[in-house]
Amino acid sequence: MAVSDPREISVKSPKSSKNGYIRVLGIDPAAAGPTGYGVVESDGRKCRLVHYGALTIPEKRRKESAGAALLDVHALLAQLIEEFEPDALAVEAVFSALNVRTALRLAEVRGVVLLVAAQHDVEIFSYSPREVKASVAGYGHADKLQMQMMVRALLAMAETPEPTHAADALAVALCHLQVQQMNSKFGLPKIKNVSHSLRTLGRAAKTTSDSSRRHPTGAPCRAS
Repeated sequence: MAVSDPREISVKSPKSSKNGYIRVLGIDPAAAGPTGYGVVESDGRKCRLVHYGALTIPEKRRKESAGAALLDVHALLAQLIEEFEPDALAVEAVFSALNVRTALRLAEVRGVVLLVAAQHDVEIFSYSPREVKASVAGYGHADKLQMQMMVRALLAMAETPEPTHAADALAVALCHLQVQQMNSKFGLPKIKNVSHSLRTLGRAAKTTSDSSRRHPTGAPCRAS
């Protein structure tokens, strides 16, 4: 079975008691490249990094069988859920602009993510790439470097998160924390797919402070 590439494993912070914190496992599924993952938790005022990294499936392993790579992704996610016990799992949605072949392969990986969440009775939420960028960077077309810099700032990281797939996974987790924080603030129900929710939250946020207006989706995480 494939394991995370040692060059891509980050330093893992000590496990917390989770008292007063909401812990989220973010996943950036990949059709061919590494599948990123990141665990972040928040007490509603600040976020802190727990763990992150990316799983690379060697080409030789991919050629063993049609489902070998999916099996490895399943094993990794099951291990992460069992070890870190997240309260929710957030995954990046399939990007509609992808070509059909890539979209289908990505959907297969995403299906594994949904399966693992169901097997471990963990709530799962889906966010589009544009929603994640708008939530974390304040701009729906932010590039990879901008996202890495924002994730680093929001989590007060000493180094820029690498690879970019891992940074994207952390961003998905941060997006979920921000959206659910605003849902709670305005008494809105939990949203499993937020293709329309950011507009609703944005309108609600206009009634809050100037700080909230600068970040329409809310921000339980602050840069140090």
